[in-house]
Amino acid sequence: MSTQFDVVALCQAARLASRQLAQLTESQKNELLLAMADGLVAAMPQILAANALDMANARTNNLASAMQDRLLLTEARLQQLAQAVRHIAALPDPVGQIRQMQPRPNGIQVGKMRIPLGVIAMIYEARPNVTADAGALCLKSGNAVILRGGREALQSSLAIAEVLQQVLSDHQINPAAISVLPDPDRAVLLTLLQQQSTVDLVIPRGGEGLIRFVSEHSKIPVIQHYKGICHLFIDKAADVEKGLALLLNGKTQRPGVCNALETLLVHQAIADEFLPIAAKALASAEVQVYCCDKSITYFENAQAASPTQFDTEYLSLAMSVRVVSDFAQAVAHIEQHSSGHTEVICTQDISRAQRFIKVINSAVVMVNASSRFSDGGELGLGAEIGISTSKLHAYGPMGLESLTTEKYIVIGDGQVRL
Repeated sequence: MSTQFDVVALCQAARLASRQLAQLTESQKNELLLAMADGLVAAMPQILAANALDMANARTNNLASAMQDRLLLTEARLQQLAQAVRHIAALPDPVGQIRQMQPRPNGIQVGKMRIPLGVIAMIYEARPNVTADAGALCLKSGNAVILRGGREALQSSLAIAEVLQQVLSDHQINPAAISVLPDPDRAVLLTLLQQQSTVDLVIPRGGEGLIRFVSEHSKIPVIQHYKGICHLFIDKAADVEKGLALLLNGKTQRPGVCNALETLLVHQAIADEFLPIAAKALASAEVQVYCCDKSITYFENAQAASPTQFDTEYLSLAMSVRVVSDFAQAVAHIEQHSSGHTEVICTQDISRAQRFIKVINSAVVMVNASSRFSDGGELGLGAEIGISTSKLHAYGPMGLESLTTEKYIVIGDGQVRL
């Protein structure tokens, strides 16, 4: 049997399973999700053993520390994963919701109903948690999902997927509703990306190289999430203590994730007060700093920022720093260098906070809150299937509603068009 035939058959089976999912009631889907959460906890020893194999390979292959952090599963992380699945079960089901039901002059009623997208291909690298998150979100929104994890997380992803598929089988649901592509070879991925007749959407999560590869080769629509160059702007009206807390949490809590801060902008009017404190704190956290000529004097071991420095997603304990002359220059810098992910302003000036929210059009815009909250779970979505930096269809963390579309419904009483 050829690789091509295997991928085509897998996609066809997922399409068939999607029709069964679309008919499930909200209570039936919630029952499945709760069983999956319990199954993840019960299978913890097997999943951790599989993850240990992936981690050993990662160390042997000198996988970047940020990637290893994303790859690592612990008992606590698996408990969080199960809890996220339970949270998704508790969320309102968007499928079948009707809005804008309005009468037309001829008496017909016109509205819109939310429906599943159909089949979603989820392509990811060293993120085994995506297997459960994507499976749960797609199930609740009535979509079948094809999971293509990277080579780095293959054993972990297969172990998690086995739990989800077993629950489907136990409840007489076609296990192809959560399908796994066990071969991480790029040739197999290329075949998957050609299946526009059976797959409705591709969502890649991983490094910029993977996402560009998928976007360039896919015949299927792609939701893009290239990178997270997230900014923190310390305004002249900032509370210094709040600003320092936002800086350290955003940069040092988990530097290898896409909602970590990569650039610090400081208003020149507060630079003398804020930067010495920030420099000391960043040095204590062993953060490597790349500075503009106005900020470098505040740091002992900083390096001068190169021309491309402010376009860098470090995903490590490193960041860029720039002193800006005013609010307008901070906005201009963000507009030039932002990846459209998350931007934060620290200020006690309500009018300036409102201006920041209005003029900055990244997917998530925050006032006096850590960039680390730019996450589906933290924003009330239960979990996220990805963070879209494309403005079409979905923008920002993608939860249940982002995995549906709308169809028009028309109700009449025998009207004909004249």
